[in-house]
Amino acid sequence: MTDLATLLEVGGPVAALGGGAAYARAKHPGVYWSMVGVPISTARLLSSYGSVMEACGLTVAPSRLRVLAVKATTRREVRPVPPRRGIIRPTSTGLRLRLRLAPGQEPADVAASAERLRHAWGVHAVYVTTVKPGVVELRLVGFDVLGHVRMPRKVASGMLQVPVALREDATPFVRDYRAVPHQLTLGATLSGKSMYLRHLVAGLARHPVALVGIDCKRGVELAPFASRLSALATDPEQAAELLPVLIKEMEDRYDLIKARQGIASGTPDEEITSDIWGLPERERPVPVVLFVDEVAELFLVATRKDEERRDEMVTQLIRLAQLGRAAGIYLEVCGQRFGAELGKGATMLRAQLTGRVCHRVNDEASAKMALGDIAPEAVSAACAIAAERPGLAVAGDTSGGWSRIRTPYLSLGDAAEFCRESAHMVPDLPALKPFRPDVPVRPVETYTPPVVQPRPVTD
Repeated sequence: MTDLATLLEVGGPVAALGGGAAYARAKHPGVYWSMVGVPISTARLLSSYGSVMEACGLTVAPSRLRVLAVKATTRREVRPVPPRRGIIRPTSTGLRLRLRLAPGQEPADVAASAERLRHAWGVHAVYVTTVKPGVVELRLVGFDVLGHVRMPRKVASGMLQVPVALREDATPFVRDYRAVPHQLTLGATLSGKSMYLRHLVAGLARHPVALVGIDCKRGVELAPFASRLSALATDPEQAAELLPVLIKEMEDRYDLIKARQGIASGTPDEEITSDIWGLPERERPVPVVLFVDEVAELFLVATRKDEERRDEMVTQLIRLAQLGRAAGIYLEVCGQRFGAELGKGATMLRAQLTGRVCHRVNDEASAKMALGDIAPEAVSAACAIAAERPGLAVAGDTSGGWSRIRTPYLSLGDAAEFCRESAHMVPDLPALKPFRPDVPVRPVETYTPPVVQPRPVTD
């Protein structure tokens, strides 16, 4: 009886500790990783590094000098040499270490063994990046960081750089308009496309830029941000009036560049290789970011008159995509589908959109529209996105690289509040004033006296 009581006394706290660890692993994986995962994975990596490298084929035959030294000093067996390992650096989401490759190895050899390393060391994923010739960095991710997205506290950002999502390797996905001027974002209903757009608008609201919107859903997506928008079109008719104004603004900026740099006035815009960033800061016009939500609505026509207007708007969008970057005008095109079936000019416009973000789509053809021409292997990853994970997407660009990202939750009210707080940063662009949306006035809460009157005081 005494032994049983002692066992129960010891087993109770152990069971509670195990249950707490299981709960933390399921509900708070970051806490579990910092307290339990880091020491276990570090010990597993240190104890099995040599054997794992040998099993993955990442070892090379030792040099003759090493063989002679081992035979002269010890009687141990001369084993193959693994890559030299650097210091293990724990992070809030995993581990990082650098490897110096042995002669004859290349980073692709290590990347091909990433899945084996993941299982051998018991982590969620392993990613390989090249630091410099002969040195690679292994980023070990301890848990699924896209399950519950938490952006890093410190994210390097600058002008026209917006951290909008988290990559699957726990690094932030930054939308950099200077590097990728135009982007196409596709996604079905409830896929998280609107959440992605909210983060972009809320992030850019704090930058000295002009935000212009074309929202053919009567403005339900972009109207809440009216306090920060310089212009808003809520139907194709208004869009047909707004786009020529942007074209004229672009041409005026080219004239400014010509005048500053001494270029002849008759030089075609296509031959001007500089941009507004080469102008002095006091003369530089503010950048303009054009958001086009549900771009298919601009292509759909019902009559011959609508078809002529459609062709004109598509031509203007293509001109902005081709020439707008140098003038500081950037496009963010969103929709559910975007392909040749929309009509003339759709494929040409898509070819000008360097960045691609594909959320969950309803068919494989839609994924191919977004990623098939830049990263064919990413199409299957986009088709595998589950409906239970809104905000998950595949991001790529014309370099061929791609990665999974997920946008954290941001309520519409919070995004609109960010825009209201930044309303004073709306730049003065006289050409866009006729299209400035009306900002609804918040109702002022007034005090209403109670209906029941207090009892009068008597002597």
